[in-house]
Amino acid sequence: MRSKIATYGVLTVGALAFLFPFYYMIAGSLQTSPDTSIAGAFPHPSNLTVENYTAIDGRINLLQGLVNSGIFTGGVILGTLVFGVLAGYALAVLRWRGRSATFALVLLVQVIPFQLLMIPLYVMIARDYGLSDSYLGMILPFFINSTAVVIFRQYFLQLPKELFDAARIDGAGEFRLLWSVALPLVRPALLTAVLLTFIGPWNEFLWPFLITKEAAMQPLAVSLANFISNIAASTANPFGAMMAGAVVLAAPAVALFLIFQRYFTSNDLGSGVKG
Repeated sequence: MRSKIATYGVLTVGALAFLFPFYYMIAGSLQTSPDTSIAGAFPHPSNLTVENYTAIDGRINLLQGLVNSGIFTGGVILGTLVFGVLAGYALAVLRWRGRSATFALVLLVQVIPFQLLMIPLYVMIARDYGLSDSYLGMILPFFINSTAVVIFRQYFLQLPKELFDAARIDGAGEFRLLWSVALPLVRPALLTAVLLTFIGPWNEFLWPFLITKEAAMQPLAVSLANFISNIAASTANPFGAMMAGAVVLAAPAVALFLIFQRYFTSNDLGSGVKG
């Protein structure tokens, strides 16, 4: 009993320590007069306001930034799921010459920093393809995610081969096998890939900053960085405005994780096999 109480006590302290920065960010975004000390985490009710959100929305278009971030992130997630599922299925289920070497190349890609590829990618996409200041130009470098390919491959490897053999005997083709047999059994992998992919492009700053010059095309992360660098000092409460922008940027990612976190522990692999 004591060990259980101690365990829950340690977990509670850890959870509070983890959540405190988020709470402090929200509290700072609601303060009329900034207080950057620890006491500022518990502001007096008379010092609370929503004017910081109004102030930053008056300087940058928060709604347009959210829409741009949503389109950018949605396009990356779409490409990650489509190509990740197809490549993972091919590497796990299909038998073809060079499969092991191809998977080794997929693993090798993960150790190459994106910053090394940024300049040639910029030259190719902006100059050769003419896709600067466009959603497609932002999305293309992230359209295929090698990490997602590895995740899907590992999940597909766990599926019993008897399922595929039985479906092939019944005359099912590979795409029918993928859609009707494999995908329903790897829903945790789909959600894991969505959540892991979402965080990257949603918070991505450097590539959208390079490829977009028009403010109307910039994702929220870039708009907030420009606000902090050039505009925040001219507001009545720069600290509160920056915290308000950070809350708007972090809220969708936190909400998505809270909604779907229970699916991380779900496992439907055993439901397809009886006996």
